[in-house]
Amino acid sequence: MDGELGDFLRSRRARIRPEEVGLPCYGRRRVPGLRREEVAQLAGVSVDYYVRLEQGRGPGGPSRTKAGGVSDAVLDAIARVLRLDAAEREYLRAVARPHRRAAGGPAVPGVRPGIRLILDGMDRNPAYVLDHRMNVLAWNALADAVLGFDGTGVEERNLPRRTFLDPASRALYPDWDAIAEQTVAHLRLKAGHHPGDAALGQLVGELTHASADFRRLWADHLVKPCDHGVKRLRHPVAGLLTLPYETLTVPSAPDQTIVAYAPEPGSETAERLALLASWTTSRTG
Repeated sequence: MDGELGDFLRSRRARIRPEEVGLPCYGRRRVPGLRREEVAQLAGVSVDYYVRLEQGRGPGGPSRTKAGGVSDAVLDAIARVLRLDAAEREYLRAVARPHRRAAGGPAVPGVRPGIRLILDGMDRNPAYVLDHRMNVLAWNALADAVLGFDGTGVEERNLPRRTFLDPASRALYPDWDAIAEQTVAHLRLKAGHHPGDAALGQLVGELTHASADFRRLWADHLVKPCDHGVKRLRHPVAGLLTLPYETLTVPSAPDQTIVAYAPEPGSETAERLALLASWTTSRTG
């Protein structure tokens, strides 16, 4: 348990006004949102317990589980008071009861040949595999035609680095602000599940130092998975592409996900992707 838990709790209680939870609000407050003692009261725990939790000192006493972590009942009560959504609840549990992995060496195995065959068979759908650090590990030909992965190094294939450090990303994504927020929210969720990952910590440190936009968004403690949605891309050849996407976890490698873009059949984007695929084939054939 470290400062991440306290920062997250403080950011979430700052969002809630006392009157929203039935508390009187007298006079002016030094900080926005609920006070620590108010959260403790509403969650049914002692003020000292909650203060110790938020300060990262670790609560003691009977509310701890046999494994030494904060109990489910306490976390559920705090989540209820702070009105956390499903992703935020998952993140709260992860940072309150971290299961640290080894800090050295890669935590993700290579992409299995069968997964690569699946990617290659998706000739109408740009698709690639991500690890928990949002590194692109493998991709198919259409994903390369859309996003340009071939001929790039590992660092250049990291999606947060691309988003915040490559100026071309702002031209690629018409909705760059939304993409940036989504990227940070997903990265923070993954960081909560891998607190001992040195490479992930270095990535966050690098982006915090190099990008004011990343630094601002990271300080907001946004938490949200990127499991499905729609992205708009402005391709230099194919033009504007509207791409719904889905993510699928690889059962044999839970830290890997397949991201597949699936435009509506017969849509303008589907036609443009087909033209892009044929143009790419003619160049390489």
